[in-house]
Amino acid sequence: MTMTIGRATERRLRPTGYLALRAGRGSLLLHRRTFAVVTALVPVLLAAALASLCLGESTVPPAEAVRSVLGLTDEHDFLIGVLRLPRLTVALLVGAALAVAGALIQTVARNPLASPDIIGVSHGAAAFAVAAMTFGWASASELPYWAVGGGLLAAGLVYLFAWRRGLHAARFVLVGIGFAIALRSVTQLFLTKGDHTVAQQALVWMTGSFNGRGYAEAQPLAWALLLLLPAVCWAARAQRTVALDDDTATALGIRLNATRVGLATVGVLLAALATGTAGPVDFVALLSPQIARRLTRTAQIPLLATALVGALLTVLADLVARTLFAPTELPAGVVTAAVGAPCLLWLIINNRTGGRA
Repeated sequence: MTMTIGRATERRLRPTGYLALRAGRGSLLLHRRTFAVVTALVPVLLAAALASLCLGESTVPPAEAVRSVLGLTDEHDFLIGVLRLPRLTVALLVGAALAVAGALIQTVARNPLASPDIIGVSHGAAAFAVAAMTFGWASASELPYWAVGGGLLAAGLVYLFAWRRGLHAARFVLVGIGFAIALRSVTQLFLTKGDHTVAQQALVWMTGSFNGRGYAEAQPLAWALLLLLPAVCWAARAQRTVALDDDTATALGIRLNATRVGLATVGVLLAALATGTAGPVDFVALLSPQIARRLTRTAQIPLLATALVGALLTVLADLVARTLFAPTELPAGVVTAAVGAPCLLWLIINNRTGGRA
């Protein structure tokens, strides 16, 4: 028997704050505030990207920068097409990947203070990449693969040591912090054993920099993100089940631990790929999900809004790093660390006082 629901009944059944989109026999519920935030973030991100293309040692008028990107003029081919646009592309991809990785790991850990750089994933990726650099095991183009291996190994060890008949969120974070400290020491050991010049390059890489990054680094990251897109779409839906408590999920027949492992694996892969591309850009993965959640006021972290916030933070950080002390250039990771450290303290204080996180 087919039941037809009138529009008045549909409006009554629709959850408060949601917008129903219908196309034929299909329909989709959109959170109104999240839709508005995403719609507002897109032009802000485009404006930041345009500023990144225009500003630097040489300033390019916005109209000329747009014409150069569209291929309508070759006057600024080297400045825009060779130097700034490839670097901007890497910053956008790295920021989005780190932000989504942070959202997934915070969801699994049920802790807003958990992120790839806090629980050791980024440090595991960095340790393997620095070892490959200082001991000459890999070329620059092969660093992302070493970073992925290191990130996966670190995440696997954290998960293994945190497991006690299930994954307890607080234990997961504490074990991760311990591994992060240990891996940072291992990385320092690798630096002391390597060639002095290579060690200096590795130190710059470890601060998270987009200097010299281009399409050669952006292309493999873009392909990896494209391959992981179905997994990220699955993760956006799976977040709702992970938010349930263990007893409720078990009663509903949900394989909670398997879902957590799946979400954590996607998050670790994204974080390791981003770290291998630009080095550990601290605090982007930690702050982006919390900013997006506070903007949208949703129970779960919205992944699309989080990705846009992460991309915006990295683009702005790179722009500030390039222009603040020009012609001297800072690594973008220095800027994110300077801004992120006070924000981390605010998050800790907010949690202690029972604020929403």
